[in-house]
Amino acid sequence: MIAPSTNQLTYEAAQRAFADQSLFENKTWRYSPQAFPLSPAQLKQIEQIGQACYEFYRAQETLYLRSAENKNLLRNRPLKAPWVAAYLDRGKPQALIEHARAKALRGAVPMVIRPDLLVTERGFAMTEIDSVPGGIGLTAFLNRLYADVHGEALIGAGTQDMVEAFYTALAGQAPHVNAPYIAILVSDEAATYRPEMEWLASQLRQLGRRVHVFHPDDVMPLGDTICVGIDGDPQRVDVIYRFWELFDLANVSIGEFLLKAGEATQVSLTPPMRPFQEEKLNLALFHHHMLEDYWQESLSKSAYKTLLKVIPQTWVMDPVELPPNAVLDAPYVGGRPMTDWSQLIEASKKERNLIIKISGFHESAWGARSVTLGSDCSRADWESAIERAIAMADTSLHILQTYEKPKRLRHPVYADDGSLYQMEGRMRLCPYYFVNESEKAAQLQGILATLCPADKKIIHGMKDAALLPCVLNPSSGC
Repeated sequence: MIAPSTNQLTYEAAQRAFADQSLFENKTWRYSPQAFPLSPAQLKQIEQIGQACYEFYRAQETLYLRSAENKNLLRNRPLKAPWVAAYLDRGKPQALIEHARAKALRGAVPMVIRPDLLVTERGFAMTEIDSVPGGIGLTAFLNRLYADVHGEALIGAGTQDMVEAFYTALAGQAPHVNAPYIAILVSDEAATYRPEMEWLASQLRQLGRRVHVFHPDDVMPLGDTICVGIDGDPQRVDVIYRFWELFDLANVSIGEFLLKAGEATQVSLTPPMRPFQEEKLNLALFHHHMLEDYWQESLSKSAYKTLLKVIPQTWVMDPVELPPNAVLDAPYVGGRPMTDWSQLIEASKKERNLIIKISGFHESAWGARSVTLGSDCSRADWESAIERAIAMADTSLHILQTYEKPKRLRHPVYADDGSLYQMEGRMRLCPYYFVNESEKAAQLQGILATLCPADKKIIHGMKDAALLPCVLNPSSGC
């Protein structure tokens, strides 16, 4: 147990704050008296990662569209890769594929970018990039809650806090509309996150902004517009913030209208419904040897260097039949290359320091629901995960990723009785970047830190974890 300090968030204050405002449906976690400290060098790298992710999204679009049209990818020598679009389109409805390729969406990237960064002995490891991220409202709430403790050192405590910055990014989707009406649509599948979106909208209405949260069934097409009922009168929507995964589109009542609307619609939708931007296998494409020259040519030197450093080695688990003299682009098993993904079953415990997870467009693709860590499961579970990946490959590809183990950290956390102790755990950072298209930049607005018990190998927002914001600490060396 450790003694309390006056420069901290008290247990009673944290309890009161979350008793007054639920941010996640039926979710609890541990509280901490202080934000998680980052060094100036770490903060600089996180800012670089955000800009690199933004460039990565833009380069992904060019790669996908040119691949789909079987066009050359490089300026000065031939390189075509139609297989890229085939991977990214696999299992998607044709109407969604056509929508994603529409000229009206050229250049459209997600408004909010959130990578998952594990804090390892070698620095940050970026395990995925989320373009429909939960936690925006929670992180904004935590930033305000800890503001009195850390002041301007709190990351996200700039001239605009995260709530106002979120509105600025949303309003930027309709630059020619003064005081746009914004509807945040949350599907049933994403209902866990509805409370934090309700909180965000309520905070913005207190600032005079016209923002409300709706279920998709509550909005309706009217000509080339979308309307909602406000006080019995129809209100035209200028911007929709989509909070549903694209695999769930069939359950969204206005989904067909949004797919067909194209250039004629008078509503702006963000993030765009472009499934190729929501596939984890983009991380495997970054490491693919055939595309190395494309990434070097399409990304700035800084972005390429940053991504090369933080993206773990990743492969696409495509069980294609090979000719006799070919091998898989995959890890070795028993010191030898593989010719069939089923050979991965025989990998030793040491060789199984690998993660298997579904790439996207599936109900198990978010959270940790499809994740299998080979070094932390039985051989039977490992075999089952590989067989599942092979069986599902025709419609839902899986990726294989080197597991970068988070290092052990210590941070003060409140126990259930309110006493304070040093929790030993492993850390994941989720920085939130809001895209500013006019400046071609991704601006860091806050970081959600998740500290899980040290015995948990896969980090997510479990009840035993502590969720907290981040603070700049020049003396921090974590």
